[in-house]
Amino acid sequence: MGSTLSQKAQSQYDSSTITAAPRGNILAPDGSFWVLRNNVWQITVNPKLIKESPENIAKKIAPFLVDDSNNIASVSAETQKINNLISKQDVSWVSLAQKVADSVKKNIQALGILGIDFTQGGGRFYPEASAAAQLLGFVGKDDGGNDMGYFGLEGYYNLPLSGKPGFVGQEKDAKGTPILLGGTKEVTAINGVDLTISVDKRIQLLIEKNLEDGIVKYEARGGSVTIMDPYTGKILGMATYPSFDPSKYWEYNNEVFRNPVISDSFEPGSVFKVLVMAGGLDSGAVTLETKCDICNGPISVDGYQIETWNNKYHPNSSMTDVIVDSDNVGMTFVGQKMGANTLYDYLQKFGIGNTTGIDLQGESVSPLRKRGTWSNVDLDTTTFGQGVAVTAIQMVRAVSAIANGGYLPFPHVVTQIQGDGWQENVEPSDSPRVISQKTAEEITQMMVDAANLGEAKWTKIPGFTVAAKTGTAQIPVAGHYDPTNTNHSFIGFAPVDHPKFVMLVMLQSPQSSPWAAETAAPLWYSIAKDLFPYMGIQPDR
Repeated sequence: MGSTLSQKAQSQYDSSTITAAPRGNILAPDGSFWVLRNNVWQITVNPKLIKESPENIAKKIAPFLVDDSNNIASVSAETQKINNLISKQDVSWVSLAQKVADSVKKNIQALGILGIDFTQGGGRFYPEASAAAQLLGFVGKDDGGNDMGYFGLEGYYNLPLSGKPGFVGQEKDAKGTPILLGGTKEVTAINGVDLTISVDKRIQLLIEKNLEDGIVKYEARGGSVTIMDPYTGKILGMATYPSFDPSKYWEYNNEVFRNPVISDSFEPGSVFKVLVMAGGLDSGAVTLETKCDICNGPISVDGYQIETWNNKYHPNSSMTDVIVDSDNVGMTFVGQKMGANTLYDYLQKFGIGNTTGIDLQGESVSPLRKRGTWSNVDLDTTTFGQGVAVTAIQMVRAVSAIANGGYLPFPHVVTQIQGDGWQENVEPSDSPRVISQKTAEEITQMMVDAANLGEAKWTKIPGFTVAAKTGTAQIPVAGHYDPTNTNHSFIGFAPVDHPKFVMLVMLQSPQSSPWAAETAAPLWYSIAKDLFPYMGIQPDR
C-alpha cells in the first residue's frame, strides 16, 4: 500500500513531455523541395487547471479552428465539440486539435487561457501539390497518434526521416504548477535526415501533364510513365494516374495510394519479346541468320491455336523480322529452340519474378512458374508476353540491361542523405552482367528496326533514332481473356549509342483503339519530343 501511494504521489510531482523531432525534407536534384517540413502544433488542455467555464473557453477558441470563422454553423459545431472535450473533468490531458498552423497557434496563445498547451509537430508542405504523390507517399498517424510515413519514400525511409524524439521532465506541484527549484531532465530531439532524390521536377511535371492528356485522349482507365537512367538505375521520373493530394490524403480511397509502377503486375504482351529474343541470341539457340521454319501460318499447341496479331504470316522470317513484325508464331519458334529451362534462367537473370529492391514502400511481384514445371503452352505463350506477369519497374530495369550493354541495374530514387553536419551519397550495388555486349547490340538494332519499320513507325520523330517496342496484351479475367479489353505499352530508349534514358508508357484499357501503336506509342513520342532537348539529345540525321 505504501509503495502504491508513493507512486501516486510521485506522478503528481513529475511531469514529462515528449518533444517532437522535425521530420526531414525531400529535395530534388537542383536543391529545390519536393517535400518541406513546416511547423504545426497540437493543442491540448488540462481540464483540471482551467479557471473559466468550458463553454467560454470553447467560444474563444472555436473561431480559430474552422476554415471559415464567418460560417456560424461551423463555429457552433466546433464550439460544441471543444466544450464536450474540456468538460471531461476526470482527465488531465485532452487533445483539442492537431496539425494547427503557426499563425493559429499564436492567436490562441495570445488569449492567455490557463491550462492550454501546445506541442510542436512535423507538418508537411508539398510545393508541387500532387506531383509524384505515389512516389513520395504521405505522413499520417500510427495507432498511438504519432506521425508515420506511408507508401513511397515516406514509408520506406520513415525511420531516418522521423529522427529521434526528445524528452523534457519537470517537477510540478499537486496542482500542476512547475516548481522553480525542482529538477529538470532534458534530452534534445534529433532531427530527421533530409533526402535528395533523382526525380527531376521538370521531367516529372512534363510526364504528368502528358500522361493526363493521354488518359483523356485515348479514353484509358489509368496509366503510368516511368523514366530511368539505364546505367545508374536512377529514377528520373515516375508518373501515375489516377493520383492524389498527399496534403489531404484522408479525402481519398486507400486504393489510390498504391503505386502501380511497383505494386501492380500485368501481362506485358509484345514488349516482353525483346527479353525472350535476347535470351535466344545470347544462349546461341538462334542467331541473326536463323530463319523461322514455322512462320508460314498459325500453329496448334496442346489444343491451343497461336496466331499473329494481324493474321499475316511471313515464311522463313529472320529473327529481326520476328521482332519488327511482332510475330507471335516467330517468338514461339525462338522459345522452342531455347527450351523452357533456358528461357526461365534468362528471365531470372533479367529480374523477372523477383523484386527490384527499389527504395519505395509497397513493391510486390508475381513469381514465375517454378523451373521444370512449364507445359508446352506455358513456354509458347510466355515468349510473346502472355501467361506471365511483370511490373512496370521490372520491365524498365530489364530493358535497361539491353540499353547499357548487358548489365542489370538496381533502380533507386534517393541519391544522397544529409544530417546535421554530414552527408552521404547513396551508391547502388554493382550491376551483374546478364547478356553479352554483342547480344545487347543485336537486340538494340532489332528495336531500332522495330521503331522505324514496325506498326508504330508513323509516330516516330524525324531525325532521331530510338530503339523501341510496342506491346498490346489481353487482360485476364476469371480464368480467361477479356476479348474487349487490352493493356497498351511502349518501351524505348535514346540515343541508341549511349542512352540517357529508358522510358515505359503504360495505358490501362484504352478505348480509342485496340492497338498500342495508336495509343501508347504516340504518347511516348509526345513526351520524348520535349525530353530530347531538355536532356541534350541532338538529332542524328
